[in-house]
Amino acid sequence: MNWKLIFQLSMFGLIMAFGTISLIPEKVEFIFWLFISIAVAYVIAKVCTGKYFAHGFFVSGLNSVYLTTTHTFFYTSYSTHHPDMSKMMPAGGYLIGYMIGIGLISAIVFGLFQGLFALIASKLVKQKTPLQ
Repeated sequence: MNWKLIFQLSMFGLIMAFGTISLIPEKVEFIFWLFISIAVAYVIAKVCTGKYFAHGFFVSGLNSVYLTTTHTFFYTSYSTHHPDMSKMMPAGGYLIGYMIGIGLISAIVFGLFQGLFALIASKLVKQKTPLQ
């Protein structure tokens, strides 16, 4: 496993975590994520020599940690700019638990998608051949 690459690619998720608080509208957020997912899958396929699915899964897992953490800490600002998401939140005192639960589920679901993207990309992209 190339943990340095996983961490570096997860920086897209950190940027999106802060960007989605107030800058990126929820209606176009999926477009950003689609481009990021394709770029991450391409880099994994180009750089890694194996375990493509696992690399993609862990990148997405870190992304979910960043998103859940920032959206929890900056919930007031996030909910102001994402009213549809706010409507889905429970009206009780378990907001943090709810967001962590959703973050965990998102990590698994989107990790499966990112892992699959990376696996597919590994079949389509030629790796760099080392110079001899």
